[in-house]
Amino acid sequence: MQVVSNARRVSRLFLSPHLRSSEAPHSTALILFSGLTQRDCRRVTTDPIHCFLSKAFYSSGADAVEGAPTEDVKELYDKMLDSVKVKRSMPPNAWLWSMIANCKHHHDITLLFDILQNLRRFRLSNLRIHDNFNCNLCREVAKACVHAGALDFGKKALWKHNVYGLTPNIASAHHLLLYAKNQNDTKLLVEVMKLLKRNDLPLQPGTADIVFSICYNTDDWDLINKYAKRFVKADVKLRQTSFETWMKFAAKRGDTESLWKIEKLRSDSMKQHTLETGFSCAKGLLLERKPSDAVAVIQVLNQTLSDAKKSGIKGELQKLVSEWPLEVIKHQKEEDRKALAASLKSDILVMVSELLSMGLEANVSLEDLDRKEGIPQ
Repeated sequence: MQVVSNARRVSRLFLSPHLRSSEAPHSTALILFSGLTQRDCRRVTTDPIHCFLSKAFYSSGADAVEGAPTEDVKELYDKMLDSVKVKRSMPPNAWLWSMIANCKHHHDITLLFDILQNLRRFRLSNLRIHDNFNCNLCREVAKACVHAGALDFGKKALWKHNVYGLTPNIASAHHLLLYAKNQNDTKLLVEVMKLLKRNDLPLQPGTADIVFSICYNTDDWDLINKYAKRFVKADVKLRQTSFETWMKFAAKRGDTESLWKIEKLRSDSMKQHTLETGFSCAKGLLLERKPSDAVAVIQVLNQTLSDAKKSGIKGELQKLVSEWPLEVIKHQKEEDRKALAASLKSDILVMVSELLSMGLEANVSLEDLDRKEGIPQ
């Protein structure tokens, strides 16, 4: 009976005309944002549904974090809300920029997006300004979202149609992609790339640099090829650094067919090799059992690179000897590994010998060529 009685009281509470009202008093909203407890809220307002929702205000999905906003952020939020709701005037731009700069936690970003929505509404209804805020603001908002760990809101900053007055651009997306790079997070990479496509944000050379790095660092060959096709189709002029990562990845995988296709794209847009792209080609030639051609490529690098870059040849040659063979063998079929290991050892010795005979500084340690780990005997 007690349960039935309680249920009836709850039912009457939620069916009361006061709770069905569609607009809450402004003073009540200010009280809720001040961080009062539900007990205090019931004491100062007669609108109990706001007490029920006060905690939910800070919840926005999987990344939600409970807690109070930063004091400076809360103070700026209250001042701007009072300006548009009570004084009916647009607050100074400096307040908004200061609020963005001071956001440190998820709940700060929650307040930031709420005030953005209020400012957009005020600009539209009172000032008859239909334009969104400029793209610089969106970039800083996205940066603040990443800094505060509020990735759910950071993704909202990329929406073309949004209620916050934000103008998404590729620079905003780069903040999220750089976070994905630092975390080796391919899931976030895929989500951001989908948002870019859905919201018609143009890809840039810098975007490819970040995307290729994430794919290389996570050893996701299929993903780098998927997005590389998208960049090429969009006529994005890839930077040398993007080609370096892409070709280095192809050489590490032992995929010479892809390597030569990438090299063709590279040569169409730039004449000279960098140290990294040149050595990737040398590795491809070794895989095709052409050590003398690999020597020719390294000789060209020695002739064309600046003195500062030329000094890196010995280091790259050492990595080719000590690291690359095991990397490429690891990516081959089990039954092909032993034969590849033998051919690489033989051809690398020929290559180093020819480089030495030409007077090139190639005094590298060959001990690693005899390593047996990961190679079938």
